[in-house]
Amino acid sequence: MRWPVTLLLLTALAGCGEAETAIPPTLTGDPLAGRAVTERVGCGVCHEIPGVTGARGVVGPSLAGFARRSYLAGSLPNEQDVLARWVRNAPALAPNTAMPAMPINEREAMDVAAYLSTLR
Repeated sequence: MRWPVTLLLLTALAGCGEAETAIPPTLTGDPLAGRAVTERVGCGVCHEIPGVTGARGVVGPSLAGFARRSYLAGSLPNEQDVLARWVRNAPALAPNTAMPAMPINEREAMDVAAYLSTLR
């Protein structure tokens, strides 16, 4: 009977502490849906994208090995939330970028970020 009491105490203590130590929720997306979005909106016109038929663009960088990169656009951290904002509206993050805002919603952007995170 001590096990439920211990679990209750641990749960209660987990809520203690300051807000800055809280771990933000993990952002997720569907990589398969993200791949479909990249095909639908034509990301391969500008980028080479492994796994996407016909994606042999040379205007933007190749996305091969994308998940191993530390930065987006040379200075933005390659983190899923930043990446999702980038693929949806890159000019909002880097006004001088050649990458246009894309006609996708937030969920689709998270899916694309999830897909790009699989490219090792």
